[in-house]
Amino acid sequence: MSKNEKYDDGGISKSFSSIGHFISKNWHFILAFILTFIVSTAIVWYDANTSETIASFALSEYEVGQNADKTIIAKKAMPEDVKYPIAIEKDEVIIKKGFDITEEQYFKLQKMADSPVYVDYRAFCDKILYLILVSVLWVVLFNPVLLRKKVETKEVVLECLLFLIVFFVTSFGMKNAVFQNPFTLPVMIPSVFSAFLVAILFGQTSALFFSALLALGVLGASSFQIVPTLYTLAVCISSSRIVMKIERRIDMVFASIMQAVLSVVFIVFLKVMFNSDFNDSVFVFPGLAFNSFLSGILVLGFLTPLESVMNTASVFRLMDLSDQNTPLLRKLILTASGTYQHSMMVAQLAENACKEIGANALLARVGSYYHDIGKMEHPEYFTENNIDSANKHTDLNPSLSVSVIKSHIKLGVEKAHQIRLPSQVIDIIAEHHGNSVITYFYNKAKEKDDNVSPEDYSYPGTPPASKESAVVMLADVCEAACKSLEKPTAQRLEKFIQELINGKIESGQLDNSALTFGELTKIRDTFVRILAAYYHGRIKYQNQKDPDSTGDSESSEKSLSEKDKSFTSESKSDSTLSEKGKK
Repeated sequence: MSKNEKYDDGGISKSFSSIGHFISKNWHFILAFILTFIVSTAIVWYDANTSETIASFALSEYEVGQNADKTIIAKKAMPEDVKYPIAIEKDEVIIKKGFDITEEQYFKLQKMADSPVYVDYRAFCDKILYLILVSVLWVVLFNPVLLRKKVETKEVVLECLLFLIVFFVTSFGMKNAVFQNPFTLPVMIPSVFSAFLVAILFGQTSALFFSALLALGVLGASSFQIVPTLYTLAVCISSSRIVMKIERRIDMVFASIMQAVLSVVFIVFLKVMFNSDFNDSVFVFPGLAFNSFLSGILVLGFLTPLESVMNTASVFRLMDLSDQNTPLLRKLILTASGTYQHSMMVAQLAENACKEIGANALLARVGSYYHDIGKMEHPEYFTENNIDSANKHTDLNPSLSVSVIKSHIKLGVEKAHQIRLPSQVIDIIAEHHGNSVITYFYNKAKEKDDNVSPEDYSYPGTPPASKESAVVMLADVCEAACKSLEKPTAQRLEKFIQELINGKIESGQLDNSALTFGELTKIRDTFVRILAAYYHGRIKYQNQKDPDSTGDSESSEKSLSEKDKSFTSESKSDSTLSEKGKK
């Protein structure tokens, strides 16, 4: 075997191994797409079997006395039946190009169109090719690079299910005479319901990408009519945007009303654009408004079970978790009060920074609340909880101290799984230290042994994979480090925080977070503004003394007695004045 042949064989085997690795890693996504494609194909097949089409032309295009523009030949023989008491022979010329269509010929066309024997394979194959293109676009859009987050199986499954529902409703709505008009068809399409669900459960980016796919699905199911497609795209995008501002469940009612108004506005614009009359407005306008409003109410009913089953970080679930009276947070304040106060401050920093850069501020706040819950197992080994006690690490070996410090990540993730926190919050818990080196104990160990490995003194997590997780990491390190800064003025804080951020950049902790340098500047400025206000100075009062100073107790008692005397004399004078006032 030549060298080139060996190289070719090696390249082919490597390609197959890469494909095998991709399939083994993403088999659940592939299975969901395959099942969706199979069900969509079944819908298209049934649609083709029940459509009145002949040789890719609709029966409505022909009428008695019309001059035929093509020749149609019967491919199969059809015997007489009760509905159509006329027989058709195989290879019989039904109509001939250039000749007028007779009543008998039109009756035979009706018989062929109504028979499942004559399937419009051309239209069927066209839609199958179209579905393949939509599937490829789906795979391209829903990847971690474009979404900037990890794509979960539960998200893909729900979106595939919603796509099939919309595709099915659109396909069979076209068979009803009421909804055959492109302006009446959107009345029955559950596009607003689908967009509401995806946006609330999985975020605005997923909802926007899904809106494009849903519009393409409606385009294929409606025999490529542009009006229902544009309407679906418009209402899905507006629905995705509206629900991102809600914080309470009652807000869904107002969002539904707003979307009902927008739905009517969109269809009015489309009617004007395509020069359509407003004769069907009595049915279309109330129907679209009712569809949008009912979608919001149905979403409220479906959200609670879906949030429980899918364990998603929806806005309502995060609002429930942000309640500081939850059992876990109440236990945290009792067992590790210093950690609790630290978490509250980190939450304030992270939330405001995420608002500045357009990230999910609510997710960052909740992640900050729970990011250190692993410290509840051994709170005394963390300095923020050692206010009145000696440092537990003084007499410990650095390696043992590091193992205790690192354990709070693992314990926090385990506890988060036990109480079924959303996966996005668990990721923040696992990533808020990344795999950075625990410098203090690493340096202490290096004083004793120069051959110490940095990996042994590093956190066991992975660098943040989302903006929210990265912001919590930066807020955590800045809040903890700035406590040790002397004279924390705004200028000193800005310089110090910039050094901390640069350290995270140099150690590769922000490589996977998708944060830009401009966003890091906004994060730094937000931290400086909040911490400078937190560490602001106070004017020292004239008689204020240092509680640690060893002054003469007698003099202090004397000063106190003098103050008491003066207070007594002032009170006497006040009583005298009050008596004079009465007189």
